[in-house]
Amino acid sequence: MKTKLTLALEATLYAYCREAGAFAVEEVTMPDDQGIVDTLSYQELPDKSIEWRCYELKVTKSDFHSKAKLSFIGHYNYFVLPLKLYQEVADEIPAKIGVLIYRPFDPALLATATEAPSTPGYLTVARPPRRQDLQVPESELTTRFIASQAREVGKAKQMATGLKQYSTERLYQELKKRHQHYDIYDPDANFYDQFIDDTQSTAVTALQSEIDALNLERHQLQQQLKESQS
Repeated sequence: MKTKLTLALEATLYAYCREAGAFAVEEVTMPDDQGIVDTLSYQELPDKSIEWRCYELKVTKSDFHSKAKLSFIGHYNYFVLPLKLYQEVADEIPAKIGVLIYRPFDPALLATATEAPSTPGYLTVARPPRRQDLQVPESELTTRFIASQAREVGKAKQMATGLKQYSTERLYQELKKRHQHYDIYDPDANFYDQFIDDTQSTAVTALQSEIDALNLERHQLQQQLKESQS
């Protein structure tokens, strides 16, 4: 489960890459046991060559020291860190690896902003990376990048479809699984009761709208009838 801070770093980094003219996707599995890149970006340069950048996001010292493989296989490779963590581990970062520092926007300044920012914070370059040759074949990198993008599109479509993608029988089975949480003394905690209340409320609203429309139509017909008789 990703922490709130990790999600904030992801969202900010995604916007950072897009602003630079690159396409980015999260969690791309590499070939040849090269691990999983937290965020991988692809950018076509003016000379038509392709530039790949890899980003590893870390939010705690234990996370930074994790035994998980660091997939720095791109032309340019970065750590993306909160400022406090960077200050703690700066001496441990290889010279060839770049560093982006994440800073959240000041809540006090946000409260006075006339337009809400599109990201929870911003990134600054603490250390530029050194270019290296790709560590995996570019054709395989391209294939896995496209596959990861397709995965994210699939997730987005599922979110847009919502519960419509599930059959009534499947929804009923899921509701039955939650019957042990039913509490007659706490109606607010019972999702079934909430569903029934919402359904009835929606039905009443719909009926009232229909009645109002019929009353308006009746009034208009009465007016037309009076005008034709005068």
